[in-house]
Amino acid sequence: MGLGNPGPGYAGHRHNVGAMVLDVLADRAGIRLSPGKGARSRAVSGEGRLAGRRVVLARPLTYMNESGGPVRGLLDYHKLPVSDLVVVHDELDIPFSAVRLKRGGGEGGHNGLRSISRSTGTRDYLRVRVGIGRPPGRQDPADFVLKDFSSTERKELDLLLVEAADATEALLAGGLEAAQNDVHPRS
Repeated sequence: MGLGNPGPGYAGHRHNVGAMVLDVLADRAGIRLSPGKGARSRAVSGEGRLAGRRVVLARPLTYMNESGGPVRGLLDYHKLPVSDLVVVHDELDIPFSAVRLKRGGGEGGHNGLRSISRSTGTRDYLRVRVGIGRPPGRQDPADFVLKDFSSTERKELDLLLVEAADATEALLAGGLEAAQNDVHPRS
């Protein structure tokens, strides 16, 4: 699940980096994302193979703070346990261009994660945390995540998206501990 906000007005925002990574993964796997029906109608999704595994790639069509409903709907529709859920999201507490992997933990004020935890009844799901850094000075973090990347950051953004996609594939291929050992030292 790649988190972001819907619509072109949010496309380049820091808060949409999870959705951007999802697009890289879909492109790599040749998976076409399309709107669902019924319980899946609040997300675009597609099925295929990635890192040798069957996957469902999806992006909610709701705003970030309402991500939990589409996540729950897709898990139920595909009969997947929450333990198989991988959420790709922006992370303020990690420097820009770093990627970290973990299972569970707090939401750190991230409303998308809070919504998913509430809707699934647990915080114990896999996370690909894509570092966007802290806001400069006294800027409100809520305003910071809803701004486009700076011109300097945009020069490195494609590399960050590739590294986050690589980390996601490593997680799928080898599990959390092996992927952490591979990903964490280099970013």
